[in-house]
Amino acid sequence: MEQRIYEDVLSRLITKEQRILLNSSSIIEESYQMTLFLKEMLGDLKQIIMVNGFTSEKDEITFFKQVKPQILGKLIFYNKLYRIETSCPASNGKLFVKYFSSQIDKLLRNCKEYTERSEFYRYYKSGRTDRDAYFFKLGNIDFYEGLNSVVFEIDPLFSTYYDYKIARFVSDDLLYNYLMTRLQPDDYNNTLCENQLQTIPKDLLWTNSKSALIELVYALHASGAISNGRIGISKIALLFEAMFSIKLGDLHHSFHRMKDRSGSKTSFLDQLTTNLEKYMHKDLD
Repeated sequence: MEQRIYEDVLSRLITKEQRILLNSSSIIEESYQMTLFLKEMLGDLKQIIMVNGFTSEKDEITFFKQVKPQILGKLIFYNKLYRIETSCPASNGKLFVKYFSSQIDKLLRNCKEYTERSEFYRYYKSGRTDRDAYFFKLGNIDFYEGLNSVVFEIDPLFSTYYDYKIARFVSDDLLYNYLMTRLQPDDYNNTLCENQLQTIPKDLLWTNSKSALIELVYALHASGAISNGRIGISKIALLFEAMFSIKLGDLHHSFHRMKDRSGSKTSFLDQLTTNLEKYMHKDLD
């Protein structure tokens, strides 16, 4: 497989993720559909690699260090997300807070367990490449390292073991951000906005509704208008929050409520189009 093919694979992942997000009626359905899609995508990639192999050492390292971990990481994330949301005992209140607090505590304990004394974690986070040929080429698993028992469950023809470890890092980052926004959407997003866009005038305010701005955020993401769609919804939202000094709260749930609207699902975007057309006609007169 070549770099161009890898880019196409990740681009297809982004496009499919956007489509599922737009068409799903709930976070539970979204996570379920993404789990099925990502599992199938990994299976297809495995078949391609088993048949065609890799064109070079660099090609193999790129796949197991950058491509597969992104797909597998999201698969692990969405599967965990499905289990967490389907087990949630309440939609708000003390029980809700207790449940998601326990999920965060559990995640942090697990992260500490496999990152605190991990040489590989430090290697990966530092951006080093000098041992890539050892970590990301097939057939290099060294059992003298005292590896986690999951090494016995992976397919040695489609995993170097360390691609799985990076996938765990990816998954945990996604899950932590999600859990924090579920538990404290306003406080967490406000913290992330600190020190961003400090030169923006303080009197630049969003004067329409929050739902209108959320509608715009999703439209920009779905259209790929910002960085070809590679910037996540949460980052776009944070940009607007910092720019307009506003807290948007739980984006996912707000979006799913928008999809349940009677009449137009895109009332704000419709109004933008109408107002722009009126302005154009006015300018012509």
